[in-house]
Amino acid sequence: MDKLSATAALEKLGGGETYRRLIAQADFDVGMYRPVKEDDQTPHRRDEIYIVAAGTGDFVCAGECSEFASGDIFFVPAGIEHRFQNFSQYFATWVVFMGARR
Repeated sequence: MDKLSATAALEKLGGGETYRRLIAQADFDVGMYRPVKEDDQTPHRRDEIYIVAAGTGDFVCAGECSEFASGDIFFVPAGIEHRFQNFSQYFATWVVFMGARR
């Protein structure tokens, strides 16, 4: 059994890293994402689920904006433009990439 707390996952981010893959399986990966000041990610090749671990802000996906807080979940289909904006200083989110890596 793999168990990982948000605190432990955040401790693994270091040296200016904003994302770290923590669990890698054939059909999914789980990681922690903590952008600093700006989220500059581009669309991904795999479907994603974000589970907000800490913080608040706005999430923009396919041109629609939603406020978020700790515990909220977002699904993003592969290839869709999305980003976190106006997020608090301690914002961090779990990321689950689904499907085989390409």
